[in-house]
Amino acid sequence: MAWPATFLGAAAGLALASIPGALLGGLLGHVLDRRLGLDSWASLKARLQGEPPILEQDLLFVLLGRLAKSEGRVMELHIQQARAEMRRLGLDEAGTRRAIEAFTRGKQSGKGIQASLKRLQGRRPAIERLLRSCWQMAAVDGRIGQRERELILQWGRCLGCSTEQVEALGAGFDTPQGLPPTPRNSYKDALALLGVTADCEPAVIKRAYRRLLSQNHPDKLAGSGATPALVRAATDKTRELHNAYNLIRERHGFR
Repeated sequence: MAWPATFLGAAAGLALASIPGALLGGLLGHVLDRRLGLDSWASLKARLQGEPPILEQDLLFVLLGRLAKSEGRVMELHIQQARAEMRRLGLDEAGTRRAIEAFTRGKQSGKGIQASLKRLQGRRPAIERLLRSCWQMAAVDGRIGQRERELILQWGRCLGCSTEQVEALGAGFDTPQGLPPTPRNSYKDALALLGVTADCEPAVIKRAYRRLLSQNHPDKLAGSGATPALVRAATDKTRELHNAYNLIRERHGFR
């Protein structure tokens, strides 16, 4: 890890006042590094270009937020997946708040992402965990969109990975959890899953969908102390409901 302001401060101090100046300049520079979150020359460059730095502990959720927004609209499934990552990491209340803020930041802007990713180059385990989480977020709605794929491949290049390496980490995520995809052409199955009929009004279909979503929400199970297997089952059920609702909505032509 490089501390650019520390190095520059020490160099300037050495030029102006020899060794005592170098010590003082380095100390002041280190304080500046810490305060501004500068831990590499790339982070200093991003700061000088007006890009806010992204700390490593926030980076995952910034990326997840960016992916969730990349197709135009953040869905409930995206939020659930982000919360699943928070649970996986065992975040406490403060950590969860910070993760939510980072997710929101990612939805709003992609500034600073590339410089932050470059700081991870060479740290293979961390890179693989990060990219797998990104693939999982992209696939949470049952398909990986072109824009989502492009972003992940771009981020992989920033991390020093080849396209083949990044694609390999995403193997199996086109079908989330390795499960067979919900049939997209089974209109009757979708109606049965939501408990509605073809002649139901849109308002009735929406209420049925929202009621079932509430009943199968993974966060409710997680909060009640359910086992990880039950939480995963609820997540899969929610995905099926979402796919069924989308199919019905498209067939009926309502939003």
